[in-house]
Amino acid sequence: MRVATWNVNSIVPRLPRVLDWLEHTAPDVLCLQELKNTTEAFPVEPVRSLGYEVAAYGLGRWNGVAILSKVGLEDVVRGLPGEPQFDGQAEARAIGATCGGVRVWSVYVPNGREPGNPHYAYKLAWLAALRDLAGEELAADRPFAVLGDFNVAPADDDVWDLEAFAGSTHVTGPERAALAALREAGLTDVFPRPLKYDHPFTYWDYRAGNFPNNRGMRIDLVYGNPAFTGAVTDSYVDREARKGKGPSDHAPIVVDLAR
Repeated sequence: MRVATWNVNSIVPRLPRVLDWLEHTAPDVLCLQELKNTTEAFPVEPVRSLGYEVAAYGLGRWNGVAILSKVGLEDVVRGLPGEPQFDGQAEARAIGATCGGVRVWSVYVPNGREPGNPHYAYKLAWLAALRDLAGEELAADRPFAVLGDFNVAPADDDVWDLEAFAGSTHVTGPERAALAALREAGLTDVFPRPLKYDHPFTYWDYRAGNFPNNRGMRIDLVYGNPAFTGAVTDSYVDREARKGKGPSDHAPIVVDLAR
């Protein structure tokens, strides 16, 4: 079974690339983030023509998540139970489903903007709600994983230059403590340390030179329970998908399971 996650940074302009990638990589399940459209506007038919069922959750111009599956799509939940709101509004940042006996959640964690910003406090509260959800899901006896754009680099070597992020989000102690809480709950990063590759970054800013010079970050993650991570036979960042004309600023992560 092949499971993947990808922040596509707007599904409509990225659709031709996504369809091509689905045909060539053939994941059984693909979690998407940053759709930037509504649930109703998700391009279901082109994806369905490749054999995928679709569960999407979008509320407008920003955010948006989805799960595509060839192995079933059951018990779909849109939004985290008890999740916080920002400026009095809910955001489409999480969707869960059971696919081929594996419970997956596609998540797009708030950016946080900068420490001290109300969005930063919202980010930490959102991660706490994700921790609560993980605790509930871990009680079930089945493979379970949270996949997506966490907007947090777990460790110093998950950014190209720590000094470049001084005073910024993504590397602060409270954000990393929130990720540690997920691990303490019973989830494990599918990229165990020491890292298999020197710098398996997943995000590179669009500014000139960042991608070819590998000035990136590892902020897209796959955290699974023992039943999930114990079945992993391979995992990699598909850096090739970041190349070419009109890419997302993120690369997909692909995880193969012995199922």
